Amino acid sequence: MNEQQSRALDYWIGVILCWLLTRWRRLRNLFGVRDPGQGAPRRILFIKLAEMGAIALSMPAFEAARRRVGLDNLFCLMLETNREMHDLVGFFPTANLISIRDKNLLTFALDVWRLMRRCRREGIDTVIDLEGFARVSAVLAYLTGARTRVGFDRYSCEGLYRGDLFTHRVWLNYYQHASAQFLALVAALDGSARADVLVKQRVDVGDYRLPTFEPSAEELAAIDDLLARRCGGPPGRPLVILKPNLIDLLPLRRWPRERFLELGRRLLADAPGATIVLTGLPKERALSEELAAEISPTRCVSLAGDTTIRTLATLFTRADLLVTSDCGPAHMAAFTDLPIVSIFGPETPRLYAPLTPHNTSLWAGLACSPCLTAFNHRRSTCRDNACMQAITVEQVFAAARAACPPLARQVVSAR
Repeated sequence: MNEQQSRALDYWIGVILCWLLTRWRRLRNLFGVRDPGQGAPRRILFIKLAEMGAIALSMPAFEAARRRVGLDNLFCLMLETNREMHDLVGFFPTANLISIRDKNLLTFALDVWRLMRRCRREGIDTVIDLEGFARVSAVLAYLTGARTRVGFDRYSCEGLYRGDLFTHRVWLNYYQHASAQFLALVAALDGSARADVLVKQRVDVGDYRLPTFEPSAEELAAIDDLLARRCGGPPGRPLVILKPNLIDLLPLRRWPRERFLELGRRLLADAPGATIVLTGLPKERALSEELAAEISPTRCVSLAGDTTIRTLATLFTRADLLVTSDCGPAHMAAFTDLPIVSIFGPETPRLYAPLTPHNTSLWAGLACSPCLTAFNHRRSTCRDNACMQAITVEQVFAAARAACPPLARQVVSAR
């Protein structure tokens, strides 16, 4: 299913299921069959269905849960398409990763049935739903049969209905970074079930650092060989990666193609030894190769469609700088020491900046930004992303020089 189909199903079917399950839950309460919602958790299931970047932002919450119940008692549910990112991070035991196929309703329903059976077999007593206001995750949390279910609740907000299916309801505080929001869900386990507003304590990630991704010697040799073949020899330095997102599920997040073109040409002009690598999805291959040729037919190459998540992370360990609009690879790079320049527009770095001290976020902060939020299911009426167009090539170039000292040194020497 594509994103539009998933949204439509989440609304038209999700709302109905949430309403029906809420009525069922309240009917059970009338007959004295209540969710206990209390007791120290023993086995915890996280639900984070999509978005590879969200996995990185969830790491502080995962770590907090690990300290409570131990790694062997932690599970995570995701869509099958997001499994590779979990394999890269390597936090959860492989056997504790549960994936759901979403290619069609039949496979989805079959995997949900398997999930229900496994949760009862594994004795999962606690579910933490990391999704914002998605109905499908609330339904899945209830169907697990876990006695304690934690998730975001709308409270007095109109709209955004997802029923009353959680024992511990947490207000989604849009003034806190997403990592702190997720951490608050774990902290809610210390509160009493059905409290008015959880969590009434300070929650922040402090100086938390993501675990460092360390590729094997074989993986490093493979990426070095790929770069040498594409560049006609070892790439020049500094090695700069541009992630232009030429085809994006959320086009509003896209920095204009012509600005990536101008940025690439300027980087190469001012840094005579530099090499630029473009990355992207397989469906971006032709567009990426065309852009690479326009930047420089000899000093810019495209690897779009030629990398897996793991080989892309390995590439990050060999590079000197990543320039990208807001996307999953920016958060993937946060598992390395690679300097990042991330460009935000319809979403804000105040919530979604990568968890690394090596990141520099650029954001115009227009009055209409952010317009893609959990409160509108990331659907905006905007058709003109002035917020991204407000970020100039000069701003990005200056940030790149500041983030990558080899670039600055080459500019100085060239003058």
